[in-house]
Amino acid sequence: MYDAILVPVIFDPERSPDQALAVAKQLANEGAHITLLHVIEALPAYAASYVALDYIERSHDETLAKLKEIAAPIEGGQAAVIHGHSARSILDWARESGSDCIIVSSHQPGMQDYFLGGTAARVVRYAPCAVHVIR
Repeated sequence: MYDAILVPVIFDPERSPDQALAVAKQLANEGAHITLLHVIEALPAYAASYVALDYIERSHDETLAKLKEIAAPIEGGQAAVIHGHSARSILDWARESGSDCIIVSSHQPGMQDYFLGGTAARVVRYAPCAVHVIR
């Protein structure tokens, strides 16, 4: 069905990318690219002075290594780590890379999501392509 699938990944014990990747594999055409993307958000200014100078670079490298490990057994699997605001960066990546599908995991919404909107809700609302939400 799809040739360029984007799977945003967050490293949280409660949110494994396994289910989203299983769906991506099912929806992928032969020869499709499945990109695992992690967005590193900027540290608030008040916290930046408390972390080591090379923290961001180390974090980027470690995260990319983890994503590559997850992507390795997936046919057409790729890994990418970018910096920015999570929803906005996912949407920008999807547009710039020509993704034709985003498979995003979502948590059970709470009151804060009704007022602020979660990352998955923003991706669904503004995506330039099809979006599958996994719970």
